[in-house]
Amino acid sequence: MHIAILTFDGFNELDSIVALGILNRIRKPDWKVSLCCPQEEVTSMNGVTVRAQTLLEEVRRADAVIVGSGIRTREVVADAALMSRLALDPARQLIAAQCSGTLILAKLGLLGSVPACTDLTTKPWVQEAGVEVLNQPFYANGNVATAGGCLASPYLAAWVIAKTEGLDAAASALHYVAAVGEKEQYVENALKHITPYI
Repeated sequence: MHIAILTFDGFNELDSIVALGILNRIRKPDWKVSLCCPQEEVTSMNGVTVRAQTLLEEVRRADAVIVGSGIRTREVVADAALMSRLALDPARQLIAAQCSGTLILAKLGLLGSVPACTDLTTKPWVQEAGVEVLNQPFYANGNVATAGGCLASPYLAAWVIAKTEGLDAAASALHYVAAVGEKEQYVENALKHITPYI
């Protein structure tokens, strides 16, 4: 199982790194999570530079793909050469996007008439792309999920885990990262949002 987290220049650390941490709570020999980037290094919106663990061409072979957001997403969707490298297939892949990552899914034609979640900044651009934006943190239809808000990345990670390893595994991963004294409530709330879409 390979989960590629698409991470572009200007990425939001809360999307890519939080999802990476939660997904890596699954400890199985065939479980691989990677930051998948268009080049060897990318720099976040706050100046944090990370090295790619895989490059975009690997996304075709991934079992699941999470599209993170960032401050340069409109530049990404305007770059035809870059977008052509994103061969995503919801028939055989789990595909999830957060905030402006939802705009990438919209521009790739992966949302169609399906409503989606995104952040408030990206909302008008997703609507311009012809997608209805929901006022909720998470929504999924089949193998495609979207989330809105920086702290919604645990929902995407938990959805991927639940779809592949089961709800108990997702609950365990969320329990590990939740704040002490709030663990049970946090897990219950997160599962309330994703369980209808499993």
